[in-house]
Amino acid sequence: MDSSAKPVSFRYLDIVAAFFVGILIVSNVASSAKIVDLGISLFKIPLAFDGGTLLFPLVYVLGDVLTEVYGFKVARRVIWTGFIALALTAGVFFLLGILPSESFWEAEAGSEAYNAILGGMSYGGIVLASLSAYLVGEFSNALVLSKLKVKMKGRLLWVRTIGSSLVGEFLDTLIFVLIATVTGVFGWEIFWSLVITNYILKCSIEAAMTPFTYWASGFLKRKEGVDVYDE
Repeated sequence: MDSSAKPVSFRYLDIVAAFFVGILIVSNVASSAKIVDLGISLFKIPLAFDGGTLLFPLVYVLGDVLTEVYGFKVARRVIWTGFIALALTAGVFFLLGILPSESFWEAEAGSEAYNAILGGMSYGGIVLASLSAYLVGEFSNALVLSKLKVKMKGRLLWVRTIGSSLVGEFLDTLIFVLIATVTGVFGWEIFWSLVITNYILKCSIEAAMTPFTYWASGFLKRKEGVDVYDE
């Protein structure tokens, strides 16, 4: 396929972008909702992880597909769209947190429960951590993938997606946990546990999704008639 013969519009780009943004928001809500501990340790470090870890790798999978098929320019636009949507979500949860509560709801659920869960992604530390980590991680992933595609002449997609993910997921995980810990969202006693576990799980899940990445990239290249090389 020739990257110079681009169609005016794409049939499936909006669908992929919608899933990208939707999964991004849901995974961030899950991250603030619960810390999971399966009782497994690695070198005496408990492998605890936040709830979003199970879903967030799919953002990177779709980011890989976007970059592989449509190129860095289109992926960059979708990444910024996700950033704006995530910031808007945090803003809505913050506004809800400061608005007065209805008396029956307050008695049944209460502001304290709200602030402990949904409020978690709408205040200072967690918002700064989420937005910063997302931007650095996703742009690093997309940039490395697009450069490797040119260098490797489009061969060995699995090497390129896993290699870019190792870089992007590491920066994403480290920045998120570090900022969240520095701002008091997480305790320092679980810092390395969260970093190591989240990184291992994210990379493992994304690696396991490699067959899907191959299928989705091939399907979209055929249907859209495009295969961009960011020369």
